Amino acid sequence: MSTFKKLFQQTFIYGLATVLPRMLSFLLIPLYTGVLPREEYGEISVIFAYFVLFNVILAYGMETAFFRFYNKQENKNNVLNTSGWSLFMSSILFFILAFFAREWLAGITGIDLEYINLAIWILLLDALVIIPFAWLRAAEKPMRYAIIKILNVAVNLGLNVFFLLFLPGLAENSAFFEAIYVPDFEISYVFIANVIASGMTLLLMSPFYFKLNFSFDTALWKKMLNYAFPVLIAGIAFSINEVFDRIMLDRLLPPAIAREEIGAYAACYKLALFMTLFATAFRLGIEPFFFSHAEAKNAAKTYAQITNYFVVFGSIILVGVIVFIDLLKVILIQNDSYWEAMDIVPIILLANLFLGIYHNLSVWYKITDRTRFGGYISLVGAAFTIILNLLLIPVISYTGSAIATLAAYGSMMLLSYYYGQKYYPIPYDLKKIGMYLLSAMIISGISLYLFPGNYLVGIPLLLIFITIVYFTEKEQITRIIRS
Repeated sequence: MSTFKKLFQQTFIYGLATVLPRMLSFLLIPLYTGVLPREEYGEISVIFAYFVLFNVILAYGMETAFFRFYNKQENKNNVLNTSGWSLFMSSILFFILAFFAREWLAGITGIDLEYINLAIWILLLDALVIIPFAWLRAAEKPMRYAIIKILNVAVNLGLNVFFLLFLPGLAENSAFFEAIYVPDFEISYVFIANVIASGMTLLLMSPFYFKLNFSFDTALWKKMLNYAFPVLIAGIAFSINEVFDRIMLDRLLPPAIAREEIGAYAACYKLALFMTLFATAFRLGIEPFFFSHAEAKNAAKTYAQITNYFVVFGSIILVGVIVFIDLLKVILIQNDSYWEAMDIVPIILLANLFLGIYHNLSVWYKITDRTRFGGYISLVGAAFTIILNLLLIPVISYTGSAIATLAAYGSMMLLSYYYGQKYYPIPYDLKKIGMYLLSAMIISGISLYLFPGNYLVGIPLLLIFITIVYFTEKEQITRIIRS
């Protein structure tokens, strides 16, 4: 059980690095929904959608390539130097090109030039820490990784609270604060806070660049790019699945209501963040683990057990969020005008559970160097996203976007399982996994549609489900706890 012990220890720490910052950023949801009108929150959501897309392009799969070659090559410093300088130079090149094309970017995206300028800086600063953070994970330094990630979000959160809540009041009573306060500047303040937090993060990670030697292995770089290119395609497709719905809503809905609709959709989408937090933390813990244990004797059996654990905990989260959904919306979304989009929450929760399962299933193409399949599968998901959004948004608005997300992630999960069993068979316990998923969906449906807001029914159903899981997995759970 030492293998599982190490996995769960690292997953716990990476979980802290993911969950705590996201929990801190959770406070931004009531802040934004309490201070900003729906259309302004919608505008911020559209801009962040472009962030996600460009972040993937600027990473161009090099992070995953770094993990693969760092564990595969004997000369690890060669991998470190080559990938580090590659990301550094490409990030600087992007900054120069984006700076001169900023007015053109503002025109094609419909985003104010003021926000484009800030976005360019944020994208540059975030790109420069991709390989440094990957190195911390590969070197198994999760505590340092966690501390810096948490500091980043704490600074971002603190500055958002200061700019949006305290600065307007301070400006009324102080000449100093009056001099730095700009009325109707809320959206810019949100991105200024992000620039400062990202700059601080780069400063903390800057010692990494002083470790690099002035060496660059062109032959290795070409191999890494060849490995990374399908990951880039998959990443772009993933970003389309994750956030392109906001951009399409902005384009397809009538301009008079588009940003308001996006604001409500984006706020309620955040209630699925509990599933996203768990899935992200789990993925951060298992990705290095998958690579480092690829040659182990019982690797396939181990991967099957890990996927089973993910489904267990993910199903519990699905039921738990649905049971307490009415309480969560009051706590997190301060303005009840946003609540009109609450119907999308169960759809998005299930979609993100499918996405997490897909990440677990995707181990087969990563460790067999068939990353092109990740690109193919993600492109299928992106096709579902684009086509269904085009068809459904004009008819049912953001509900169509939620359905498209579920279809995209569900198709990716099924395709990854199908091809994985052909090229790297893993003995998944489909009966058990299916039982957990079906039970979670039935219990969630009963709680949400038959007894909405009734905790006398919902809580006992949740406890019954947890009890079933415990007795089904009792032996494995006891081993993990004892280890």
